[in-house]
Amino acid sequence: MDFTIRPVDPGEYDTLGEITAQAYLQDGLLDFGENDAYLHELRDVAKRAAAAEVLVAVADDDKVLGGVTFVPAGGPLAEISGPDEAEIRMLAVAHAARRRGVGEALVRACLDRARAMDGCVRVVLSTQSTMHSAHRIYERLGFVRTPERDWKPLPHIDDITLLTYALTLD
Repeated sequence: MDFTIRPVDPGEYDTLGEITAQAYLQDGLLDFGENDAYLHELRDVAKRAAAAEVLVAVADDDKVLGGVTFVPAGGPLAEISGPDEAEIRMLAVAHAARRRGVGEALVRACLDRARAMDGCVRVVLSTQSTMHSAHRIYERLGFVRTPERDWKPLPHIDDITLLTYALTLD
């Protein structure tokens, strides 16, 4: 592996925020493009880091390749997790760093953190139906679809539904 997974450094907030925003924009994941209100949330790594654990994948030359937000059970950034569950949010890898195992390594780091937490029995996440590469990572690691938990982040817009996955920890 030619990269390391570690907590984000405050000096990397802007870089990771832009990687995350561009990943969502370039993959067509924001229904309203540059005008999507969620774009601000994707760029606001400082806000996420204050409320959860943000991890980055960093190349040997200190270049940020991607990141993920790990939300412990009951954390303020939780969207679908219950009291005994951790949640993965905003997984993003720079386009130039894809197909190197960065995304999978970031998810594995979240799983390691969840396994180290007392009382955590499951890791959950939300994803868009078009995020096929991410789905392959989740399924390869043992996540299963939980359609009963699928939800609409914008209830007034019917055609935006987030799919959910869960992994029960052993």
